[in-house]
Amino acid sequence: MIYVENKDLVIPGQILADDEYYSGRGTFKENGKVCSSLMGRVSLRNKKLRVIPLKSKYVPKKGDVVIGKINDVRFSMWEVDINSPYSGILPAFEVFGREKKELNKVYDVGDVLFLRVVDVDEIKKAKLGLKGRGMGKFKGGIIVDIAPTKVPRLIGKKGSMINMIKDKTNCKIVVGQNGLVWVKGDEDMEQLTREVIKLIEEEAHTSGLTNKIKNKLYLAIDGELPPEEVEESEESEEEEFVLEKPKLQNFKEELEQEEREEEEAKKEMNDKPDIGEVIEEFKRKNKSKDNSLSLSDNSNNSFILNNK
Repeated sequence: MIYVENKDLVIPGQILADDEYYSGRGTFKENGKVCSSLMGRVSLRNKKLRVIPLKSKYVPKKGDVVIGKINDVRFSMWEVDINSPYSGILPAFEVFGREKKELNKVYDVGDVLFLRVVDVDEIKKAKLGLKGRGMGKFKGGIIVDIAPTKVPRLIGKKGSMINMIKDKTNCKIVVGQNGLVWVKGDEDMEQLTREVIKLIEEEAHTSGLTNKIKNKLYLAIDGELPPEEVEESEESEEEEFVLEKPKLQNFKEELEQEEREEEEAKKEMNDKPDIGEVIEEFKRKNKSKDNSLSLSDNSNNSFILNNK
């Protein structure tokens, strides 16, 4: 027998079900009962009970993709804040192998990077790396901070939620499993995207959230609600609150392309001749023509006089 429903709010020690149900994350078994070990919301699937904490800190795991901020540069590594009680380090050899370079000329304090957790030691310190598609330094944009447990809801089933936001706002969005989200686009669209992400975090447990977000985006951008569509059942849109790997987005190539275009534009401007130089060149050419005409006239006159 079960005593709660899916998405119910529960407290530590609360009995959730009898022994016929399985105990999952955030629960424990005692005297044949499945009980909650923390305050959170119930997640029920195939007789397996989990309790998802309302708020939680990110605990690094090998293979996770995260967004981190450089907060110290040392002799052979960077110290990285990964939005966790546990620290992260990016060893120099993970960036440029055995070459010796000044670390702060590559990445400096305050730089924000997209990284992968290469390993986690016994005290949960995360060793980070940059091997992988799209890994590297972000340029511009804003960072939005949400609870790591809400990341799957932000992404949506098969990327439905995050892709809807990206398509409508035309923003580049990269999601880290540690609850940090990078957004880059027009300033107004960045702020709208921040609002939408925060709304998803606050109402991740509610039904009809996808349509609510869609309506908000259309009203803010188009000034009207979207055309009515055949709605999928909310059950198919809701996703179990399990931290999953978001698809890597190759923002790095897009940023490099933007930089190349800017450099080409600057080069074109620099290659344009100075107006002063153009005028001087024009004067020199005209002077040369005048001299040529004068010499030609003298030559002709001399020829005529001699013939006379």
